[in-house]
Amino acid sequence: MSRFVLIPGAGGEASYWQRVVTELQARGQEAVAVDLPGDDESAGLPEYADAVVAAIGDHEDVVVVAQSMGGFTAPMACSRTPVRLLVLLNAMVPLPGETAGQWWGNTGSETARIAAAEAGGYTTDFDLAVYFLHDVPGEILAEGGVHGRPEAEVAFGQPCAIERWPDVTTRVIAATGDRFFPLEFQRRVAHDRLGVDVDEVPGGHLAALSHPVELVDRLLKYLD
Repeated sequence: MSRFVLIPGAGGEASYWQRVVTELQARGQEAVAVDLPGDDESAGLPEYADAVVAAIGDHEDVVVVAQSMGGFTAPMACSRTPVRLLVLLNAMVPLPGETAGQWWGNTGSETARIAAAEAGGYTTDFDLAVYFLHDVPGEILAEGGVHGRPEAEVAFGQPCAIERWPDVTTRVIAATGDRFFPLEFQRRVAHDRLGVDVDEVPGGHLAALSHPVELVDRLLKYLD
């Protein structure tokens, strides 16, 4: 049995991972989603990393999975405590010392988003429904709470406080229908910054809500 420690993206809501937690537990794994104080201006990346390290505890067989902005917290936590595997899902991949605020321009994410929208025939104006919720099942949306908590600005100005990428096997998963971080963009960033290829799963930016079964299938393959 492995312990999956799941890091949410901006806003820090553990509920984002609810369907993945249920699926992992049904398959005999241990899973915990970390709730982060994303809307607290007095907290930020160091506090997020503290929370993840606490969730890892003294467990020896740990897989850390980070969604979106959670890609900044994950390497900070994994630099402090040993884990078996680090998985980035539709995630921001930081350079040492880079801030999340700098990341957008450094990677060209906005240019990539707009180009994909023009090619795909949907609006280039950012809209939550178009870019995050377009493939999330209606019953999940009806429950509310999807990206309902704002991310405090403080976290965007704090550096990813690592000297180098942690010495842990790192996998990158990209959803084929992600409109916020398009697939080809994620491929380029993963290659340029980590020297790895991406593994694909169906779904959009919130793939853990729209395709939890396929996502868990992919995660468990890494344990073989």
